[in-house]
Amino acid sequence: MAVRSLAGSLAAVRPCGDGAGMIAQLRELEDVKSAAAAAQARIAVAFDALERRAQRDQGVPVAELGKGVGAQIALSRRESPSRGGRLLGLAKALVAEMPRTLAALAAGDLNEWRATLLVRETACLSAADRAAVDGELAADTGTFAGAGDRAVTAAARAAAYRRDPRPVADRAAHAATDRHVSLRPAPDTMTYLTALLPAREGVAVYTALTGHAGALRSGGDPRSRGQLMADALVERVTGTPGGITGVQIQLVMTDRTLFQGDSEPARLPGYGIVPAAWARTLLTPAPARDGAAGGGATGSGTSVKADGGGTASGGSPPAFALWLRRLYTAPGTGDLLALDSRARLFPAGLRRFLTARDDTCRTPYCDAPIRHLDHIIPWHRGGATGHANGSSLCEACNHTKEIPGWAAQPRPGPRHTLELTTPTGHTYSSTAPPLPGTPMTGTTMAGIPLPGTLHDQTRRRRELRHHAKVKILKRTPLSTPLVA
Repeated sequence: MAVRSLAGSLAAVRPCGDGAGMIAQLRELEDVKSAAAAAQARIAVAFDALERRAQRDQGVPVAELGKGVGAQIALSRRESPSRGGRLLGLAKALVAEMPRTLAALAAGDLNEWRATLLVRETACLSAADRAAVDGELAADTGTFAGAGDRAVTAAARAAAYRRDPRPVADRAAHAATDRHVSLRPAPDTMTYLTALLPAREGVAVYTALTGHAGALRSGGDPRSRGQLMADALVERVTGTPGGITGVQIQLVMTDRTLFQGDSEPARLPGYGIVPAAWARTLLTPAPARDGAAGGGATGSGTSVKADGGGTASGGSPPAFALWLRRLYTAPGTGDLLALDSRARLFPAGLRRFLTARDDTCRTPYCDAPIRHLDHIIPWHRGGATGHANGSSLCEACNHTKEIPGWAAQPRPGPRHTLELTTPTGHTYSSTAPPLPGTPMTGTTMAGIPLPGTLHDQTRRRRELRHHAKVKILKRTPLSTPLVA
């Protein structure tokens, strides 16, 4: 059966005329989603086996068989490469070791997320024990009808522990190796700074912060306990109350936003788009009020430097130094053309250019932080070392690009564009994100006008007025004045 025809049939579905029929439609469509997820799992496993055979025939070492498969699955599902690897792992577990969970997914008794929970909680077991737990839970018989995420997780965890408690204990001992710190955006120019720590260290950090906050509250500090803990965390990690001194944040904004009070938003690498007024406040921080950090820093002024010169302020030490680098973009498309470093803090001006242009990893659907700067066409194949042949990648995507069968080429576009080709011959395009000040009304992220949008309608009206004037010019005697 052609999948595209199925998608066309679903697009033709219209809401029923009564409420009961609409609810029934929603439930049936949810079952279709689950069945599609089960089909994707089976197809992913079959594709993995096919790719491994092809790689084996090409002489790829056994230890490297299967590399790049998850990335191809991710691109096909419009997901990040890391997410693609997890989806492939889920598919393998369902098809090879948990057939009853897969059957429940195909029948709509479980959705993809709850199937993922069952796979995750049994990951520490051997294949035989995992299959036994799958049979015990018997998800395809309606065991989890009406159960929420917590109930599904608890049932799988208990069954796994009963089957073999040792791997569960070993898993807890091994979990410390997964400790890490991550950052993700939150609304209103806030962020979630998350640390995954062993229980002992995590409790110790939290206790120290709460103790510090309690002492300050007892001394009359007007900030809330949560504010005091957050401010203490920033100060202890960065060594300064505002957390900015000595750290480059690379805020990107238009000159109109900086000097003329324009409302064009700015871009903060590692976070995303921020309001113009907030960006200006960050660069000209006011003294803290009510004991709280103001505008992201607590100093009384900003020191501006250019060309390695002196500071603009002549009295007390400034809160932090402000360096200005000019970015030159093409009118209309916003393609970054050149970068003029007025600070000369680092010799790698091209690196600054690429990171300012790309912002995150350039692989389609991957927005991981930039870790590597790479030649699109490899240097050993004659690729030039310049901005047109450079791209910013995360570590995983850079390694994937070197796998046999993968290729990348620069392509023409309104902004810097590259085309990625996978071993199956599928192609995916990536266009550099628009810099602040780039007109985006009625365009895709690639900068191409969309038909029927405001941008396209304005262009068409302009063309019609031009054609009308040409017709009038042709039909009007020379003695008659033209009115535009």
